[in-house]
Amino acid sequence: MRQKFLIGALSLAILSFCPIHLRAQDPSESTDSVAKPKKPAAADDAPAPEKAPIPSEFKKPKDAAAGGDVTTFRTTANTVVVDVSVMDDHNNFIPRIPQGTFRVSEDGVPQQIANFGQGEAPMTICMLIEFSGRFQAYWSGGWRETLNASYGFLQTLKPDDNVAVVTYDLRTTILSDFSPDKRNAEEAMSRLRIPGFSESNVFDALTDMADRMTAIEGRKAILLIATGLDTFSKITFDKARRSLQESGVPIYTISILQIARMGLESRGGMGAQMMNMDFLQADNEMKTFSKETGGLSFFPRFTGEYPQVFRMIEAAMRQQYSLTYHPTNLAKDGKFRRIKVELINPETNEPFRIVDGKNKPIKYTVIAKAGYKAPREVD
Repeated sequence: MRQKFLIGALSLAILSFCPIHLRAQDPSESTDSVAKPKKPAAADDAPAPEKAPIPSEFKKPKDAAAGGDVTTFRTTANTVVVDVSVMDDHNNFIPRIPQGTFRVSEDGVPQQIANFGQGEAPMTICMLIEFSGRFQAYWSGGWRETLNASYGFLQTLKPDDNVAVVTYDLRTTILSDFSPDKRNAEEAMSRLRIPGFSESNVFDALTDMADRMTAIEGRKAILLIATGLDTFSKITFDKARRSLQESGVPIYTISILQIARMGLESRGGMGAQMMNMDFLQADNEMKTFSKETGGLSFFPRFTGEYPQVFRMIEAAMRQQYSLTYHPTNLAKDGKFRRIKVELINPETNEPFRIVDGKNKPIKYTVIAKAGYKAPREVD
């Protein structure tokens, strides 16, 4: 009873801060495709597939000409392509960094960069939205904030970006497949009214979508809009972490209900403390998923912060450096190879110094995938 009271209070606390009126509906029907999974999930690792995969609109025609400025992450026997973002301490992309300052190491062994490039390219984005009865009950504050974030991000996408809308509670529901037509996504989100379950299985949903997107060409990402709480997933955090590292799909996260948690922190009591610890654990898990896949995490406390969050996510997704190298380790053992990207002054072998217009040093962060899974002899 105490926990139910806290959950109810948490939803009411948000209600007054999210005044946007949005139409929604029960997502009982699913288009169900998004992308073909790389391989069927094992029975003890993830939910059994319920569908026959359908090719998505983002797929390139077989006779399409290669080239353009689309960056592809792929791993073969002798080629690895890594997308890298360099962000300042305000999460702004830092452009025009010379090629010679990038250093790539694989399992601690320096690698020779074969190709280097920079530029924007169309994105293929899966919007993965938590929509459960626990915090997104119809017309609750959590419902309003969730849709406010979802619709707001959708408006930042460009005409040639492909986007899919997927929600999750106890199960994952594909509301719209990848398409450059944003009206499909808007129609899908307009059906978000009555959640089916009160569970929120984020580990299952994230790994399922990432596995489906592994074969996508070009720049791709998953945007997770959620509390990050996991209640009933079939896989553990550690299994989800390893699976996401190997998928090659960057995860960007926006944590919702932050302002309501501020009120929860002030209430005191054992129940409030336990719930707050659950939220803190969820924050750390989302940070880990983003960091190890080359994405970013955001924790906006006020609705006015969302536009800036959307701009920073867009910059990080689009404005990237593409590094290609041929790994010195050619073993086809299927093992995970850890990648580390640094900025080094080639003359002094010290960390590269970036300055602003007033010649003051800028603090920066290099964002890249944690690694990739080497192919096996049978692949």
